[in-house]
Amino acid sequence: MLTFEEKLTIIDSFTELDRKNVSLGRVNYHFEGSGTEKKIVVYHLHPNGNGFVYTGLMEGYPTNNKGMTNIRDFSEVELRTVIEESIQSLLPRPDEEPIQIEEEWVNSENQSLVLVNEDDMWNVYAGRNLDGTFPSYNEAKQYLDEEGFKRR
Repeated sequence: MLTFEEKLTIIDSFTELDRKNVSLGRVNYHFEGSGTEKKIVVYHLHPNGNGFVYTGLMEGYPTNNKGMTNIRDFSEVELRTVIEESIQSLLPRPDEEPIQIEEEWVNSENQSLVLVNEDDMWNVYAGRNLDGTFPSYNEAKQYLDEEGFKRR
């Protein structure tokens, strides 16, 4: 496990991130160039080595309900990779059309819900009724999984 100081050195090497000291000796790193409302890339990096990186717009990382992945046991390579990918996921994409994703999910009783990406949010619909709104795909997916739904 990397020490707090080693993690700080690695994260400080990302010039696009701004360091913000917060309570209890913890440190956040903001990406002011974000194309979304989400600006915090590194959240609550603690002197004990614990901390989080925003991965809510990315696939392949376990996330909490805020779209964050715990980096406590990450190696230097893993930490650099996840931060680079996080920054890339937050970059503005002015020349691209917004990605419109719509997925149907069904449960064992053949009930269906539709997951739709709308205005940087993930909405779950039961027919025409809004069932839930989530800030990231991973959070919406987790909700659907917990409710017993599988992607069709």
